[in-house]
Amino acid sequence: MVREKVRVDSRTLQWKCVESRADSKRLYYGRFILSPLMKGQADTIGIAMRRALLGEIEGTCITRAKSAKITHEYSTIVGIQESVHEILMNLKEIVLRSNLYGTCDAAICARGPGYVTAQDIILPAYVEIVDNTQHIAGLTEPIELCIGLQIERKRGYFLKTSKNFQDESYPIDAIFMPVRNVNHSIHSYGTGNEKHEILFLEIWTNGSVTPKEALQEASRNLIDLFIPFLQTEEENLHLEDNQHMVPLRPSTLPDKLVKIKKKKKQIALKSIFIDQSELSPRVYNCLKRANIYTLLDLSTNSQEDLMKMDHFCLEDVKRIVHILETNFGIHLPKNKFESQ
Repeated sequence: MVREKVRVDSRTLQWKCVESRADSKRLYYGRFILSPLMKGQADTIGIAMRRALLGEIEGTCITRAKSAKITHEYSTIVGIQESVHEILMNLKEIVLRSNLYGTCDAAICARGPGYVTAQDIILPAYVEIVDNTQHIAGLTEPIELCIGLQIERKRGYFLKTSKNFQDESYPIDAIFMPVRNVNHSIHSYGTGNEKHEILFLEIWTNGSVTPKEALQEASRNLIDLFIPFLQTEEENLHLEDNQHMVPLRPSTLPDKLVKIKKKKKQIALKSIFIDQSELSPRVYNCLKRANIYTLLDLSTNSQEDLMKMDHFCLEDVKRIVHILETNFGIHLPKNKFESQ
C-alpha cells in the first residue's frame, strides 16, 4: 500500500495519488486529489468523473460459450460437478485484461479428474487473465471438457435474451465495467473570497486496470465529448440562415487570433488517441510501432510517410485519409513538400 500526505499548492491546479493498494488480484483501490479549485468546481468535476469512470471505460469479458456436449443451459454432464448454468456463471466471473478491438475466440481444453480453472483457457497473446485461480468446473471422471469461448471488449453491459441463443452456443451476461465503485468528497478551506476546494476521488477496480489508468482513460473520454465545442470558429463564420450578411474572411483575423486557433486545434488533436478512431487492429499496431499515438502525431506525417511503414498498403492509407477528413476535417498531404 502506498499513502502520501496531502499537501495543497495554492497556486497551480494539480492532481496527485495519495493512496494506492491492491486488496486482492481482483480488487484495486486508489485515492486521488485535485486542487486548488474554486467554489463549486469540485462538485462539477466529481460528478462528471464518477459518471465517466463507471460508464465510459471499456472492459473485456467472455460473452458466449459453445460445446457440442451441452444440450441446454440447465443440463448436467456426467463426470462434472457443476451444471452447465453454474459453469456459465463461473465464466462470467473471470476478469480479463486486453487491448482487443471487437471480438476474438478462445477455448478451454482440459481432462479430468481434477479442477478446471482460468489458467486452462487458451487465449490470444493480446488477452490476459487477471486471476488464473478462478474456478470454472470440477471433473470427477477421466473425461474431456472442451468449450469454445467468445471474448469481447465494449462499454456498459450485455444481458442475454432469447434472441441471443444459438445452436450449441450460449450467451453469458457481461459487465464491461472495470471500475466497481467511485466516491467523491470535497474539502473546503479558506474564508471569504479566498475560499477554495479540494476534490477527493476514491476508485475501486476489478484488477483489469489500475485506478490511475481508469482515471486517465475516463479523463480522455470526457475530453473527447467536449472537443466539438472547440471546433466552432469556422462554423460560426458561415451564416446560412441570413444570406444578406457577408461572412468574415479568415485572412481578416488578426495574426494573434490565428495562432490561438492553431494552438487550440493542436491541443485538441493531442488529446485524441488513435485507438479511438475506426482503425483495424493491424493498422493500429503498425502506427504504435512507429511511435504514433495521437491524431496530432498522425497529422504530422504525409501519405508518403505512411506508405514507407512496414506492413502498410495503399488501402490502409486511403482508409486513414478518409477517417481523418470525414471525422476530424484533417487533410493529410501526399508528401512533405505539399505540407509545406
